[in-house]
Order: sequence, then structure tokens, then C-alpha cells
Amino acid sequence: MSDQDATRPDETPRDETPTTRLRKELPQEVPAAASPAEQDEESGEPTLTGRQRLVQGLWPPRVSRAQLIVALLLFGLGFGLAVQVASNSDSGNALRGARQEDLVRILDELDDRSQRLEDEKQGLEKQRQELENSSDQAEEARKQTVEKERQLGILAGTVAAEGPGITMTIEDTKGTVEANMLLDAIQELRAAGAEAIQVNGVRVVAGTYLTESGNSVSVDGNKINAPYRFKVIGKPQDLEPALNIPGGVVQTLEKEQATVSVERSAKIVVDALRAAEQPDYARSSSQ
Repeated sequence: MSDQDATRPDETPRDETPTTRLRKELPQEVPAAASPAEQDEESGEPTLTGRQRLVQGLWPPRVSRAQLIVALLLFGLGFGLAVQVASNSDSGNALRGARQEDLVRILDELDDRSQRLEDEKQGLEKQRQELENSSDQAEEARKQTVEKERQLGILAGTVAAEGPGITMTIEDTKGTVEANMLLDAIQELRAAGAEAIQVNGVRVVAGTYLTESGNSVSVDGNKINAPYRFKVIGKPQDLEPALNIPGGVVQTLEKEQATVSVERSAKIVVDALRAAEQPDYARSSSQ
């Protein structure tokens, strides 16, 4: 064979065209992936719409532990808020159903309490000014000390007291009045500005306690029987309305079939005394 007849390696064979050679060198074509709709058609299953696929993605729900904890916390918070709103609504039902004159009476009582606190504040400021402006501060301080001792003696029950006030008598023929009801009456009187209280010959002080004693009541260990008579020194215009407010002391006792009468007086004498008790451990810091 001659050199002219020999086929060179880099030469294109005669029976192959350039197009055929190019197709052999290119990679084989990969068929395009069929769409979900075509797959459904090929598999014979019905085609799902977008809404149906969304429903399948959401149901059944897949809840993680963190999501469950958050849901429980939100439920507890909502439940607490609902209970708070319900309790506030219940507390306002009593006033919501009250008559107009009862609401006016309650408002007047609140105004009177605010006025008493304001008067007490002004009195303390006056005492301070007198001490600061007095030429003889020692004598002024002594006078104020004596007056303060008298006031504390009235509160402690070691000295007798007299002044305007009321007398409240509770008739308990059914034996339904309990110690806690009398204690509520004492607390209501104190809140209304009572300065001295005496119940059936027993002086009521800051540490007074009431207990059941058979069919009667004991005040600081002293047994008392019905009728229960309260002698109270204070402003009658404040004390009597405080007892007669809607849902107050008088209405509560009347629901227990007790009879309550309240009388105002220009002079009430509270002469039941308590022995001055010497503290076991407390001592004046000035000693």
C-alpha cells in the first residue's frame, strides 16, 4: 500500500459526514422529567388540584414537642385571663345591682374616709410646724407627748373615753350570729373611723380576737351573750352609713334572722378598761 492510499488517523472516514461525527461526539440526550400531571395520567390516578394538595400537606397535622408546649402555655395564659375577667365581673355585680341612693351613700363614705385621712395629714403637719416655730421647743414637745399619750391610751383601752358616736344592738333570738360576723362589724366600724369600741362591757383594742364559745361568743376570752351591744365613739355620720351599705353588716345579720338597731348619740361613754401590759422583750429605743 502506498502512502497516498493509507488513511491518516486524524482524517475523517469517507463514509461519515461531519454531521454524523458531531452527533457521536455530543452526549446522549436525556429525556425531560415528566410533570406531576403527566405522571398521574400515566399511572392512571386522578389529577389533584392545588387546594387538594394543600389539604394533604396540612392534614393530618404534624405537631412537634416544642409546638405542643407553646400551645399549652398559650392555653394556660388565655384561661388565666378569662378567670381574671370573670372575677372582676362578679365583684362588680353587687354594685351594678345597687340602688342609686345606695351608690350615693357608698360614694359619700369614700369621700368621708379621704377627708379623714387629709385631716390627719394636716394635723401632723401642724404639729411639725409648731415644733419648728415654737420658741420653747422642749415645752411644746412635752405638751404634744402628753396629748399623744392620751390618744394612745384611748386606743390601747387603758383610759376611758367619751364623745359622739353610735350604739348598735344585735338581737339574736335564733342563735345564728357567729363570732366572725361580730368581727366583721368591728372591722367595718374601724374602717369608718371608730376611735373607741366596747362590746358588752369588753373593751375592743388592736389585738382583740373573737371565738365561738358554745352557743355564745367570747371576746378576748370573756364570754358574752346576746343581745350584743356595741358602744362606738366616732363620727355618727360616718359610722351608721358604713353599717348599712348594701351587702354590709346590717344586711348580713338580717339574713341570719337577727335584728339590728343603730342609734346615733351626741355622747357615748366607753368606760371598760384594759390593764396596761408590759412587753416582755420590746424596749424603748431611747433608753
